[in-house]
Amino acid sequence: MRGGPPEGAYDPIAERLFTRLRCDRLLLEYDSSRAGAFELLRFVPMNKVVVLGLITTKTAEMESRDQLLRRIDEASRILPLEQLALSTQCGFVSPQVGNPLTQDQQWRKLELVASLAREVWP
Repeated sequence: MRGGPPEGAYDPIAERLFTRLRCDRLLLEYDSSRAGAFELLRFVPMNKVVVLGLITTKTAEMESRDQLLRRIDEASRILPLEQLALSTQCGFVSPQVGNPLTQDQQWRKLELVASLAREVWP
């Protein structure tokens, strides 16, 4: 689909899904451009929290702290910080090939989540 949303983006389902799901939190993977843009967060009702899965569990490479802070800031232009949270994009185990991270690398990623959360949401 040329010119359309990236494959895997929330665009086709965002409004219907975000507004109709009976839940308190939406855990959304945003660790790659595949998910699309944050603009779709405008459909999230005020009574829901969006957990931004910005930190990948697919690779051992550590994300840039500054880049993650910029992404959180970008999302907070759509939803207030009170409606946002931070997480890894998924768990550390994949049912297919598996994710090539050592236990130490996994801990470093979780420590990054905790550190950023304390900084952004004191």
